[in-house]
Amino acid sequence: MSNKKDSGKWGRYIGYGVGAVGLDLSYGLFYSYLAKYLTDVLLMPAAFLLILTPIARIWDGINDPIMGTIVDSTKMKMGKYRPWIMIGACANAVVLALLFTNPGIPLNSVWLYVYVAVMYIAWGMTNTMADIPYWSMVPSFTNDPKERNLISTVARTFSGIGQGIVTIFTPFALVLLGTGASDAEKKISAQGFSRWAMLCAALLVVFAVVCASVTKERHVVYNNDKFSFKKLFSVLKNNDQLIVFMVFAMISNAGWYLTSGVGAYYFENVEGDITKQSMFATFGAVGSFLGLFVIPIMQKKFTRRTIYQSCLIMVIVGYALMIVCGPVLHQMLLLNIAYIIASVGIASMFVNQTVMLADIVDYGEYKTGKRQESTTFSMKGFLQKMAYTVQTIILFTGLGLSGYDGAAEVQTDLSKTTISVMTFVIPPILVFISFLVFSKKYKLYGELSEKVHAFVAAREEKMGEDA
Repeated sequence: MSNKKDSGKWGRYIGYGVGAVGLDLSYGLFYSYLAKYLTDVLLMPAAFLLILTPIARIWDGINDPIMGTIVDSTKMKMGKYRPWIMIGACANAVVLALLFTNPGIPLNSVWLYVYVAVMYIAWGMTNTMADIPYWSMVPSFTNDPKERNLISTVARTFSGIGQGIVTIFTPFALVLLGTGASDAEKKISAQGFSRWAMLCAALLVVFAVVCASVTKERHVVYNNDKFSFKKLFSVLKNNDQLIVFMVFAMISNAGWYLTSGVGAYYFENVEGDITKQSMFATFGAVGSFLGLFVIPIMQKKFTRRTIYQSCLIMVIVGYALMIVCGPVLHQMLLLNIAYIIASVGIASMFVNQTVMLADIVDYGEYKTGKRQESTTFSMKGFLQKMAYTVQTIILFTGLGLSGYDGAAEVQTDLSKTTISVMTFVIPPILVFISFLVFSKKYKLYGELSEKVHAFVAAREEKMGEDA
């Protein structure tokens, strides 16, 4: 009986994790390759995204918490979270395909800029519709911190698979689906981007259906409060650890996104072959897989705080080695091995961040007496977009100042050096700043953490008795 129960539980966990594969296919393609598509295929100037990205973030600042409040008050036959995962995934799939497909508008036309801007903002909105309810489900599975670690690890494992598919196969897919396998120059093309985006969009919908079909919602608390900025500011005001989390997570994530976003530029323009990024990403995927074992192994002897700090240090060490092996020595094998070290730390960092947010939901309930899962988790999506904004500002400022030309066959030495610095030097600096903020300001551990979990468990038990 126990084995059957455990088997069913693992089936739900895996079914839940599958949903992250589709979300990260869309997420990875947007954050890692959209810049390359816009500058090298649509030949748009760097200044355009420097203007568009902050505008989109202003709208996200309004849209994301509204979506979180909508999810918090949703009560449908399928539950609270699964309906929005399905709706959001389907909408995001359509927008993803359109974003990477030029419907025939001439290059340099003002209407192409309008089209890209609309699709860019629509992608953020539809991604939010699926992403917030998906990650908000974590605390609804259980109140047990160790089981939350397990669920978060499973979800992050599948999330890593989605990211791995994008980073490993996209360079080859852009060539094979575009110019063809026989093209010795391995050029990327508009056709390759469009077809690959459509395939990723289809998989996004398939995995969302699997997730919604298999996952069961438990420990769900409904909140019928209507959205208002006053209430949003109240959530932030009364949850100081949420604000701290947003700061240090945004900074560290921006560093990692910078490597992902500039990687295509580095391998095509500095190393001379964009398909080398596939092997680089494969080593990164190995590191990400190994990183998932860091928490289960280390939590036997170390606190979550120490584990998280260790992960950030590992990332910094990995980058230090990459700087020497990549831009300095141009030794691809050594660069790839160093990337494993950084990826181990990053994978564990992301798992830790997911668990932290679940704890921060509990902390908010402890402080205010109200449980606002989706509103709190909406901040996760917003901080990720803010991290991408930081990445975009650094990326397109660097490209603009160095004179990068997407139409040129060979870039200048200044452009190549700038690309190398953005890929390998700036990211560890950001991770180190994040380490300092976390170490000094994050307090949700030890005695305080135990008090919070005990309070939430007792409150839920009382609610169950009253029901």
